[in-house]
Amino acid sequence: MSVAPFVVLACGNPSRGDDAIGPALLARLATWLDEEGLADAFELIEDFQFQIEHALDLKDRCAALFIDAGEHTPAPFALCPVDAHAPPSHSTHAISPAAVLAVYHRVVKAPVPTCDTLCVCGESFELGDGLSPAAAAYIEAAWPALQSWCREAVCAGTENEKA
Repeated sequence: MSVAPFVVLACGNPSRGDDAIGPALLARLATWLDEEGLADAFELIEDFQFQIEHALDLKDRCAALFIDAGEHTPAPFALCPVDAHAPPSHSTHAISPAAVLAVYHRVVKAPVPTCDTLCVCGESFELGDGLSPAAAAYIEAAWPALQSWCREAVCAGTENEKA
């Protein structure tokens, strides 16, 4: 069984206010990828938090994107490269994307795929809360950047196949 060349991993708990940002963006992304005819090129993975086991989800990928809410992320969002030696992220979770990449590097002993993180500013993470109005606005601000990342990943993958 072949794997999709790109993986998007989103974490968050929909029952904890703005922590639902990652799952909300991932659900929207799934619909958009289907509409654009790009769904076969992407595997979408949702979890409550990033785990060391997610390192194996990076195997044989061209690129990966980690999506999360960030309590101290500059509004509205930050989209930036991440590598195994990156400083701690703005994530609200204990295992950062950089830590997942470090595990991949140690376990798989292969070059790490191109990885980025999309961290969307969150303000309220209380149990039982819904998305804050600010988080909803920040999701809208981040949405074009997420679409662009996916389009660029596919274009880069197509260029690499031609080379």
